Amino acid sequence: MNADGRRTEDPLELLSAPAEWDLPPGRHLHHKDILMQQIDHDLGHAPAGAPAPAPAPRRRLTRPAILVPLASTVLAGALAVTLAGTGVGHGPAPADRAATGSARAHSASVTLNRIAVAAMASDITPVRDDQFVYVRSLTVSNKGTFEGPVKLGAPHTEEIWTSQDPRPLKTLGWMRESGKDAVMPGETIPIESTDAVPAGIDHPTYRWLSSLPTDPDALLTLLRRDVRLSDGESKEQAVFSLIGDLLSGTLMPPRNTAALYKAAAKIPGVKEIPDAVDVASRHGIAITREDATSATRDEWIFDKSSLAFLGARGFITHDKQKGITSDTLMGSTAVLRRAVVDRHGEKSAGADS
Repeated sequence: MNADGRRTEDPLELLSAPAEWDLPPGRHLHHKDILMQQIDHDLGHAPAGAPAPAPAPRRRLTRPAILVPLASTVLAGALAVTLAGTGVGHGPAPADRAATGSARAHSASVTLNRIAVAAMASDITPVRDDQFVYVRSLTVSNKGTFEGPVKLGAPHTEEIWTSQDPRPLKTLGWMRESGKDAVMPGETIPIESTDAVPAGIDHPTYRWLSSLPTDPDALLTLLRRDVRLSDGESKEQAVFSLIGDLLSGTLMPPRNTAALYKAAAKIPGVKEIPDAVDVASRHGIAITREDATSATRDEWIFDKSSLAFLGARGFITHDKQKGITSDTLMGSTAVLRRAVVDRHGEKSAGADS
């Protein structure tokens, strides 16, 4: 209520999402960008003269998500990464670019299958229905105005507790951020849905994930059937980003993790980058996919030795409104810890990633 007794919109309501769960992945950066600026506006934090952003589509709201400012050298490296065709007047000839792209696609397929083999060797304790999966990440996000240029904020920590209860739920989990540029720092906020959501693609519990096909072709068919599209993105990009969300924000049996990597290897347009840096300044090998229709590029980063998942980055490849003409980092995440806990707010069990 305000001073006149009228009800004002609660910023926490903006953290509600209907039948979707937004964990750190790549294709929801745009929606999180809008969401965070809307919250700032409602809390009176909007820059003077800044227009109120359009209401964000109700998308999933977790984290993967990807978002924190990198050190200048890391940021420079991130902004320097461009895919063939995004630059103008520079780079190899078309035939050379095609050959290079083909080699990178083959390399990505080989690497993803190597990562799948490594995933099979991991030791994951099954998660009970009454427990929570806890993920702590270091994130960076766009703090610029909705219509202005990208301006990365300060590093902050994001913690997510995902409920494993397979019943239809309206409270799918809890989140808490801390540090400069965190949203409502120190507050544990419920991640809610307008409608009750059963275990499934929008409420990915350990039990549901363990029921998915382990044949990569069958798994890819299921994901293509059930994935939701946003912002004009292609079906293939939506599936790639969904796989990234599941890999970065959940825990599942090794055989299902391996199947997701093998399924990703079959998605057209997936390529490899020999060196990439996550927001925690950890170097690794990256798997990426650019989507021309949504002008975005998602990137997963893996440790070069263990092939363990480190984090992810999201880029806008072009946006006339924001003055973007080549790859521009919109957000990044580094997964620091995963654990299985008995209550939300708890983080003592498990081991660092």
